[in-house]
Amino acid sequence: MAETATRLDIGRVLISNDDGIEAPGIKLLARVARQLSSDVWIVAPEMEQSGASHSLTTRRPLRMVEVGPQRYMVDGTPTDCVLLALKRLLRDKPPALVLSGVNGGGNIAEDMTYSGTVAAAMEATLFGVPAIALSQDFQDRDNISFASAEAFAAEAIRRIAAAARPWPQDTFFNVNFPAVAPERVRGFAVASQGKRVLGDNLSEGVDPRGRRYYWIGPAKPEGGATPGSDLRALEEGRISITPVHLDLTNVPVMDALRQALE
Repeated sequence: MAETATRLDIGRVLISNDDGIEAPGIKLLARVARQLSSDVWIVAPEMEQSGASHSLTTRRPLRMVEVGPQRYMVDGTPTDCVLLALKRLLRDKPPALVLSGVNGGGNIAEDMTYSGTVAAAMEATLFGVPAIALSQDFQDRDNISFASAEAFAAEAIRRIAAAARPWPQDTFFNVNFPAVAPERVRGFAVASQGKRVLGDNLSEGVDPRGRRYYWIGPAKPEGGATPGSDLRALEEGRISITPVHLDLTNVPVMDALRQALE
């Protein structure tokens, strides 16, 4: 599987996202994928699922509807989409690579734990399929430019596929494009997951019936970015590439705990 993932011109590619089947980022990613493969499939949420993280729908049935040639929408989460695609729709010929995105907004630092875009790549990884999550940072939420993703996504995918030989076990790659014009992009940066000091992003109010509500808004980062992190890469106008491993075990703590308890 790892070998076919590095030969994308003959491999099947599955695309998903968390912004929904009609999002501009997934249409961009489909154009990019067709530069790399002649066999591209799209399975994406019917509606936006931002912040869905790695959630799975288990309390109701799911519907997968064909909306075009090799293009399907699911009334569920990004995780649901990838699961249905791998275990049902494409089970006779699994994809060589799963691409998730391009998300409208960066998925860096703590964002990775909430992101449905990242979760789609995570789900593919759990099934042993190479995966890359791609996101476009922005300065203006109402006017997101995908120009740097459009210009560099294909190259980023090719470079990762060429470098990941064999594809590392239990690992996917998280790619973020900076919010600058393509001509101002300063290359690629292999970066660690950053960490921000988050500000208060809760709004509180009273609805017309007099009931109090709370609304979780976008993160308000405070403080600087650590050198070598994805945050710093985007600040410097670089495309961040972060290898993400699914084994969450804290090995040093486990070893210390074993010595204390066993």
